[in-house]
Amino acid sequence: MEHATQPIMLDTGPEGVSAAGRMLQDGRLVAVPTETVYGLAARADRDESVAAIYRAKGRPSFNPLIVHVADIASAQALARFDARAHALARAFWPGALTMVLPLREGAPIAPAVTAGLPTLALRCPAHPVMQAVIAAAGVALAAPSANRSGGVSPTEAAHVVASLGSNVDAVIDGGTCEAGLESTIVALREDGRWQILRPGPIAEARIAAVLGIESEPVLSKAIEAPGQLASHYAPGKPVRLNALSAEPDEFHVGFGPVAGDASLSASGDLVEAAARLYALLHEAAAAPRPRIAVAPIPGGDIGAAINDRLKRAAA
Repeated sequence: MEHATQPIMLDTGPEGVSAAGRMLQDGRLVAVPTETVYGLAARADRDESVAAIYRAKGRPSFNPLIVHVADIASAQALARFDARAHALARAFWPGALTMVLPLREGAPIAPAVTAGLPTLALRCPAHPVMQAVIAAAGVALAAPSANRSGGVSPTEAAHVVASLGSNVDAVIDGGTCEAGLESTIVALREDGRWQILRPGPIAEARIAAVLGIESEPVLSKAIEAPGQLASHYAPGKPVRLNALSAEPDEFHVGFGPVAGDASLSASGDLVEAAARLYALLHEAAAAPRPRIAVAPIPGGDIGAAINDRLKRAAA
């Protein structure tokens, strides 16, 4: 899809919100104000929509994306809630708290959103415009900060336009964001412990007061972001890299001119390949063939990031 030279500017009234909802349903990108910062929203159930986020931001972040939902019921359809999660949701939702919870099996979430992790980062935003947009779109929205990778997070619509320009389809101008600081992220561990993964507007002490216990370091699981745990990428089968062709017992992951059994990107688009990487590793792991072969991926920038993940998968 070709972008205009500048994004469409929408207001916060019913017509603007409805237009944003239709664009999101169609897989397009809309920058939306929240109480923290402006988010670059796209539907969370399509790989191609997530690829569009990565493309707009300049390169893919393999860190999991936060998914924004309308309410607790919507969140429970995507992740497993325990008593602690319910307590935190009652205390701080809607608001600037993101919870990292076990992904529910079969949840309509693109694998690129979770970066291949078995957990999902969820937030129910308090900003009335973001709430209205989620309702209009009718789907959960992945929404990292609406700025180029490495840039300062945007707290005004003008910041979004200056940073992303035509890489975003539309921007809802909701004025200045209230918090101007990304949400607090808390991970609730299945062993009963919890930890802050990112400080934010909701202080750790407030979370501790709700949960009744102080946070503890969880040495074996403390690192959430992909790329920091070598075993995280392992699909449970031997992986052979730089394979132009496959052996009879290999599931072949293709790229560009190498078609394979399934392709990261038939057109050779590295951004698309990055968005589809985890989905295809899952597909290869589930295939009946006992080994996996992966076509060569060009190095440099995004390709280097993809190859880093593949090398860890093959280790």
